[in-house]
Formats: sequence, structure tokens, C-alpha cells
Amino acid sequence: MNIHEHQGKEILAKYGVATLKGVMTTTASGAREAVETIGGDGPWVVKAQIHAGGRGKAGGVKLVKSAAEAEEFAGSLLGKALVTHQTGPEGRVVRRIFVEQGCNIDRELYLGLTLDRATSLVTAIASAEGGVEIEEVAAKTPEKILREPIRPEIGCQGFQGRKLGKALGLPAKSLGKFAKFLSALYDAYVATDASLVEINPLVLTKEGDLIALDAKMGFDDNALYRHPDVRELRDPDEEDPREQQAQEYDLSYIALDGSIGCMVNGAGLAMATMDIVKLAGAEPANFLDVGGGADAKKVAAAFRIILADTSVKAVLINIFGGIMRCDVLAEGVVQAASEMKLTVPVVCRLEGTNVEEGRKILADSGLNIITASDMADAAKKVVEASK
Repeated sequence: MNIHEHQGKEILAKYGVATLKGVMTTTASGAREAVETIGGDGPWVVKAQIHAGGRGKAGGVKLVKSAAEAEEFAGSLLGKALVTHQTGPEGRVVRRIFVEQGCNIDRELYLGLTLDRATSLVTAIASAEGGVEIEEVAAKTPEKILREPIRPEIGCQGFQGRKLGKALGLPAKSLGKFAKFLSALYDAYVATDASLVEINPLVLTKEGDLIALDAKMGFDDNALYRHPDVRELRDPDEEDPREQQAQEYDLSYIALDGSIGCMVNGAGLAMATMDIVKLAGAEPANFLDVGGGADAKKVAAAFRIILADTSVKAVLINIFGGIMRCDVLAEGVVQAASEMKLTVPVVCRLEGTNVEEGRKILADSGLNIITASDMADAAKKVVEASK
């Protein structure tokens, strides 16, 4: 689960991460009031709040010198779709604005925390190239990406922050501040069961202070039951409606950009299915794992979610019946197909528990379902059918 910048800063501030005074609003007049509430001589920064990076380059961030200018810019953003390199061509509609006080920026850095699966350790990632896409830096100049693994049994140590700060070229007087900043960021990451905390840019001010000028936080969905306060920060407007519907039925669903809908049981088999679809010359439209304990109702919901995607040209059902019974899946597919007009071809590969019963249910359903003998055969047939 992801949250907005202003929400991330509220969380981080509780753990001692330095942020600037800011106010969130949903109206243009609220932006004017926010400037007056923040006070000072300005300038102030008005930022569009969407779950995507690249807002500045897309025209979603502006330095303003008056409350009237803040109101005017906020009015030009609210209700409009902001298109960045992370939103896709359709963009994201701006419904929130964050107004923040300005600061005297000397340098812009990048600092993030995430889990390095190769070492199984939370790792600090830093770069002197702040304010730009870190993916671009990693691709073009990987030597500029610094990494510092953090041992869970001792936490983030001061020497690690000073070491990283020195490698970033920070002045000696700011090394201690950087170490404290990193330690506070790590505390917030661990305490909230975050999957990602990203500060881009982290600014060094002309006064020698370190401030989170932006904040991006993502959380492990499996741990949200422990954090009802974080769960309440979810913004449904920023999420795919199909993914929301899948959550209601405890389905693992992620929308993708391809044309082959995939219904699979087991995350590993789902990944292998997407790979073999690509190998056969097409792109998967989704990742969908119905799980081992799915009943006919859950399978029917999964099938409806796939068919609701207008980009889907064919559906591949790939089930290995270990815990999941093939006849239960077949009943769910028939139930969903009976409720919805089936307009795309369906290829089905079943193996495992009650496979013969499952195949019979599909055969007797009257549905136009193409059977496949194995995964390679299924991928070939579904790609052909999609054309």
C-alpha cells in the first residue's frame, strides 16, 4: 500500500525525520489559506498529491511568492489529470494539494531504505544525484549509487550514517546530522513495516541542515493488520478498482499492460505462466493468484475481474490442483461465464486433484473453452486465440 507525500511526512516527523511545515488541502481557496497558516515571507511550494513520481517535471510542483499565486496554481491542478513517467499516458487526477514552506537549498541528494532480497537486509541506498529519477542514475551511472546494509540485531549505527554522508561529499559539520536523519528514517521504516521509504530530494540547506523535501512510503500489505492507523491512510482514488475488488475476495491481483488475462493458483506458477506467455509472443494483462483455498465464489470473482479488463483479448486458466481442486475452479469459471457474456476465447490447462471432474464440468458447460495438454501448449494456443 502506498500513501501520499503529506501523509508520509506526518509519519516520518513522528520519528524525528526533519520536514518542513506544510498543509494539505483539497480546494484552491484552501491553498491560499495554507500559505497564510504557514506564514513567513515565502516563497512557498505548491505540490500535486498523487501516487507517482516525476510530478515536478510534469508541471505538478511550483514555487509561489504569494497566497494568490498559490490559489491560482492549485486551481489549475485540481481535477486535472497529471501525466508523469510513472502514471502512464492516462495520468492521475489531482484531488489533493500540499502547500509547504520553502527553504534555502544548497544541494539535493537521494536517500532511500528498502529490503535487499539478495542479502535479506534492509539497505540504505544513497546518491549525490538527488532530484532526478534514481532508476535513471542506476542505469546510466551505477557507480553513483551507494549502499549500506543495516543489521537488524543492532539497528542503524552512527558510523554507518557518517560513512554514507562522507561518501556523498557532505561537509564535516553535517555528518552527524545525516547520521541522525538516517537513523530516524530507519526507525520509521521498521516500526511501520514499510517496504520502501524514499526521500528524493533530501536537501542540504545553506544553513547546513538536512530536510526531507519529498517523501514516498510504501507498506507491506501483509502487515497492515498491525497498523490500523496506516491502513486508514489508503486512498482508493489512487488505486486500480480491479485491485480493490480483488482485495475484497482475498485475491492477489496486479493489473499489467498486456492482452492475455491469466488465472493461476500459486504465486510461483503465476510468475511462470506470465513468463511463458511472453515467450510465446504476447504480454500478460495481469498477475492473478486465486490461492490454494479458493472456492467457486472466489474463482468466479477472479474471472469477472479478468473479463472486466477491456484490453484482455484471451484468457489463460492454468491450474495445478494440489490444495486447489480442479472441479471447484471449473464450477467458479462456469458460474462467472454464465453471469457475464463471454466475448473472448478461453484456454484452460488443468492438472491435479479432481482434474477429470473439472474437465467434465467445463466440457458439459457449453462454453467455448480450448483445452491444453501442458503449459507450453496452453501459451501457444492462448496467443493464437488472442489474434
